[in-house]
Amino acid sequence: MAPATTKIKDRSRKRAARDGPAIDDDVHGALTRALFEGRLAPGSKLPEHRLATIFGVSRERVRKVLHRLVAERRLERIPRRGTFVPNPSPEEIRTVYRAHRVFETGVLTQLVKELNDAMMSRIDAHLGEEREAASGADRAASVRLSGEFHVLLVDSLKSPELSHFLRELLARSSLMVSAFEPPRLSLCSVDEHAAIAEALKARNVERAIALSNEHFTHIEDRLAQGIVERVERRIEDALEPLVPVARGSSRKGRNRRPDPKARN
Repeated sequence: MAPATTKIKDRSRKRAARDGPAIDDDVHGALTRALFEGRLAPGSKLPEHRLATIFGVSRERVRKVLHRLVAERRLERIPRRGTFVPNPSPEEIRTVYRAHRVFETGVLTQLVKELNDAMMSRIDAHLGEEREAASGADRAASVRLSGEFHVLLVDSLKSPELSHFLRELLARSSLMVSAFEPPRLSLCSVDEHAAIAEALKARNVERAIALSNEHFTHIEDRLAQGIVERVERRIEDALEPLVPVARGSSRKGRNRRPDPKARN
């Protein structure tokens, strides 16, 4: 077989490997990262035609990814209006974090009775990952790991029902943090988690609960400050740094420029 023919077939195989689900995952990953890094302003509408142009893919593919993100509760779909970045009200934020405080109080009360060295080792290892993400200014990883700290606590109780409830709650609160918490203030969570872990290690459940309640209250305060400081950004500008990875799956539309009039 001629070398040129071999190269053509190799390129074809590589393109085929990026078809379908792989392309969907690329676009899904870019949008998810944009959400967790707080790149997309709360309440922003995500029109299919603009996303299709940004990522160089079809509207049908974008529609499929948006439906997936809505099902994961990362985006909101409003009938006859479109898909939007969640924009929770201050009252919704208070309600969610009240639920966090009440729920984790029960988790800590039970956990301190069952805590062992293996559990503490897992918690300490996780705190190390949080510190590494914070020192590397990895915003997306910091938000994810911050939520996983609380998941680790409840998972230690080996109750699928409790774990499921917390994951549902985190699906809402993690996006609130991503959208509103000023990045310069998010590093506080690492130290607050470490303090809760130290109280657990000392089997001081009253202190662990007090620190947990303060932790969630501090997050509320940081979110309130972020609401005041929020800055509106065009989705093209917000997604531009993340486009090259997603576009590695397709060349379609790479040289097309977004329509400056397409604001809705």
